[in-house]
Amino acid sequence: MAEKRDYYEVLGVQKNANADEIKKAYRKAAIQFHPDKNPGDKEAEEKFKEAAEAYDVLSNPDKRARYDQFGHAGMSGAAGGGAGGFGGFSGGGFSMEDIFSQFGDIFGGHFGGGFRSSGGGGARHHVNRGSDIRVRVKLTLAEIANGVTKKLKINKTIACDKCGGTGAKDANSYSTCPTCNGTGYVSRVENTFFGRMQTQGVCPTCGGSGKVITAQCDKCKGEGTLRGQEVVEIRIPAGVGEGMVLTVTGKGNAARQGGVNGDLLVMIEEESNPELVRDGNDLIHNLNITVTTALLGGTVEVPTVDGRAKIKIAPGTHAGKVLRLGGKGLPDVNGYGRGDELVVVDITIPAKLSAEEKKLVEQLAAQPGFQKAESVKNQNIFERMKSFFR
Repeated sequence: MAEKRDYYEVLGVQKNANADEIKKAYRKAAIQFHPDKNPGDKEAEEKFKEAAEAYDVLSNPDKRARYDQFGHAGMSGAAGGGAGGFGGFSGGGFSMEDIFSQFGDIFGGHFGGGFRSSGGGGARHHVNRGSDIRVRVKLTLAEIANGVTKKLKINKTIACDKCGGTGAKDANSYSTCPTCNGTGYVSRVENTFFGRMQTQGVCPTCGGSGKVITAQCDKCKGEGTLRGQEVVEIRIPAGVGEGMVLTVTGKGNAARQGGVNGDLLVMIEEESNPELVRDGNDLIHNLNITVTTALLGGTVEVPTVDGRAKIKIAPGTHAGKVLRLGGKGLPDVNGYGRGDELVVVDITIPAKLSAEEKKLVEQLAAQPGFQKAESVKNQNIFERMKSFFR
């Protein structure tokens, strides 16, 4: 599978481009690669879809913020397929008609007064879209480290099983909308400072479909939707982070009368771990060792996301020393390597000593190696961590 191109690169804009610049760039690309101008050209069709996918993300402030922070993994790339798939167009398999229905309005009168689907001619119609659903999913560090598949039971509106979501009794229960005469749009002429202006909007009678129902489905009462549940299986990629939102296309609420389903937005939450603290892709563990282990060295066990691991403590280890376990952190969500686990050493000092223990310590204190304390910088644990990376 070919690697996805950067969305800003696809549209030929800078990362700080504003909404108007993004819209203008998409309009230019879509006109250049439009199927009507490139009949039978599969490469042009793919570029047309690629531009639509980029515009779908960059024109939406929330999606754009997720993309800027997490890259393609925040939208679709690292998530793989799964039921519904992640992302805007790539995962869910938007058709050409879906693209036209969502973005056709920005093209005005090009291509014969509006976009047509690649399946044939005819006027374009407004398509209803169902609302999005937001859910929160809590993940353990182990699930974040390895990726996980989750099954979610979602309460939502679903397409009526009797009419197939159309809202009509049968295929003959329609007539041409009397308000727009089947176009799906109505024109208005308004007097403005610049003179008489004509604007076009969605027909209020048919909602843009160009037809009205003459006999309603008796189960959904013409809505085309019912309340129900759906179990959605999603594959969450390794390396996701707190607050990251993954989009499962087409798994939101069903739209009225056979429109396009909304999306399922999955917000990631991290379960706290009593032994490991996340810092980006690195993990931090505070290790308590005894005075004797600090003096003599030894082998101790520490927790990792892959289970327990044994590490060696060198003789003379002091409090605040940071030991690095390479590659024992979390994977990067975009596939750029893996973090480390940083083990911060602390020394447990006994609060009370027996008479015999006190005598032994006093004997040690009299030895030359215990006569003088080495100068240690007055640093807290965070300052020590910073100095470790310098």
